[in-house]
Formats: sequence, C-alpha cells, structure tokens
Amino acid sequence: MNKAVFLDRDGTINVDFGYVYKAQDLKLLPGAAEALRIFQELGYLLIVITNQSGIGRGYFTLEDAELFNRTLAQELEKHEVILKDFYTCPHAPEEHCECRKPSPFMVMEAMKKYDIDPSQSYMFGDKRSDTECGERSGIKSFRVTEEHPLIYWANQLKNNLL
Repeated sequence: MNKAVFLDRDGTINVDFGYVYKAQDLKLLPGAAEALRIFQELGYLLIVITNQSGIGRGYFTLEDAELFNRTLAQELEKHEVILKDFYTCPHAPEEHCECRKPSPFMVMEAMKKYDIDPSQSYMFGDKRSDTECGERSGIKSFRVTEEHPLIYWANQLKNNLL
C-alpha cells in the first residue's frame, strides 16, 4: 500500500485571499514548496483536497479552478515537487453535497484510487473542516497556522515527531 499526505490548497500551500481562482494570482506560502519536497522525499504521495465553493456560488467556473490547479502543479514542478492529484468540491455549503469537507468522501476516493494506507498517511489544512475530514478518514490530521506552517509539520514528520 501507498502512503500519502493530503493537503488543503488555499491557506495551506498558497496564499488564501478569498475565492482564489485566477492563475496569475498564485502565490505560494513561504516554505510550502520545501515542505512538499520533504514529504515527497519521505515517500508520500501528495494529494490536494480542496473545497471551492466559489464555483457553486457562481464566482468562477470549474475550468477556472482546474487552470489554477494546473498552474499550481507547474509552479511546484519548478521546485521538483509532483502533486499526484487534485480532488475539488465545487459546491456551495448550502448544497449539502457528499464531497464537501469535512466529509471524508474525497479522501476516501483518493485512498481507493491510489491504494493508500490511512494509518501511514496525514492530512494538513488551515481550517477545522480540513482536520475533521482527515480524522473522519482515519488519518492523523494537523492544522496549518502562521505559528505552525506546512514546513513546520514537514520537519516534524522528517524528524519522526508526528
């Protein structure tokens, strides 16, 4: 079985300034690329799990979000980081879909597709819905904050402290 690091996107990997979808506005958070490279070097698949309610609210399209994701992946490739996949919930909260975090649906789908062992995997995100999603998927989950950015967690994992 594989092991994975599941990651929220906005506020975890890139700057979240609210309804992020324009590729030209992509700005990586400090240390994010290095953190992802550490996870990758430790043998983890990198899978992004993101709620994009701006699609359901009509602020932007699924195609806009997919272009942003491709741009993010290309930017990270410059840092020798490969994102394995993106799972995107396009629904607004009031749509009560099965995929919106904190639902474990998208993580469970990725675990099936890539034969991932939840006991060897992690979830990182900047919101409670991210960590709850991971917990409901049977994955150890940690909150990304200003005090504990993604690079902090990567170093914790690298040093066997998680």
